[in-house]
Amino acid sequence: MTLQTLKRQQHALSIAKRQIRILDDHEAIGIDSFEQKIDPIGMMPLKSISVDVFQVNVGKMCNQVCKHCHVDAGPDRKEIMTRETMQQCLDALKISKATTVDLTGGAPEMNPDFRWFVEEISKLDKNIIVRCNLTIILANPKYHDLPEFFKKHKVNVVSSLPSFTARRTDAQRGDGVFEKSIKALQMLNEIGYGKEGTGLKLDLVYNPSGAFLPDDQAILQSEFERKLKENFNIVFNDLYAITNLPVSRFLDYLVNSNNYEEYMNELVNAFNPTAVAGVMCRSMISIGWDGYLYDCDFNQMLEMKLKNGVPDHIRDFNLDELMAREIMINQHCFGCTAGAGSSCGGTTTKN
Repeated sequence: MTLQTLKRQQHALSIAKRQIRILDDHEAIGIDSFEQKIDPIGMMPLKSISVDVFQVNVGKMCNQVCKHCHVDAGPDRKEIMTRETMQQCLDALKISKATTVDLTGGAPEMNPDFRWFVEEISKLDKNIIVRCNLTIILANPKYHDLPEFFKKHKVNVVSSLPSFTARRTDAQRGDGVFEKSIKALQMLNEIGYGKEGTGLKLDLVYNPSGAFLPDDQAILQSEFERKLKENFNIVFNDLYAITNLPVSRFLDYLVNSNNYEEYMNELVNAFNPTAVAGVMCRSMISIGWDGYLYDCDFNQMLEMKLKNGVPDHIRDFNLDELMAREIMINQHCFGCTAGAGSSCGGTTTKN
């Protein structure tokens, strides 16, 4: 049976305010607030230090419906960034100090202006990341040449692969996803992605399949390298271990499986003060499909817009105010500060 998005189900947790209501009630489950944890270490208020990364969600439409998805993406989601909003992003990039543009979704490739956007960004000499679910490459003949398109524009392909086995991958991402993902990775390898000396970077993203923290990132990378090479002759550059945050579908899973209280306590108990300084929200800005600005992708999905009157739409981009802004926080932030820390680029601390 195909999983449906929360929005399609008209689920209570498809509404961001209802998710926040659960997160806000930290006293009921006996844990501190995130503010109470970071105040004694001198990190409250949490503030921006730079805007090195533009992370742009170009739409929530996706060819998959994954169990853990914090975006609640799927084929029925019609929210798509327009070319006009993309142009506003390009205008802001020209006056920003950002070095990287991180394109995400949904499946970002399903936006009809995706290729135009990548071409225009490449003219600005920025590092381009595309967060690719891999199966999109095989979903339709019009996507089959994506590997060549990525190569032409030297795109860093960051690919979701929660396991090197079919059983665990398909359980999280849908039947047949593993087989298609392996084929797509092989296609990327064939044109040089992941191979030494090509300059074509292919990275994998691992996230746990249940209510637990990821294992050590370096150990996971070594295991994935060995298994993918032995079984499928696949190579890649880096593996990023990302903690599941209690947002959208993963929050729904935690509540329905009676794991919410235990998981939140696990995150709080694993709180790492060292990881706070490296949280990704301090060096990025997240741009929604409609052009509104957020501190990070998770805040975007919780509809937590910028704080204290900072211009909150890309058309009003103001670098000085964004650099000086105070970051919006809530209990989901414990996910980014647990253990070795977690970000869209994997762990944030060495130990």
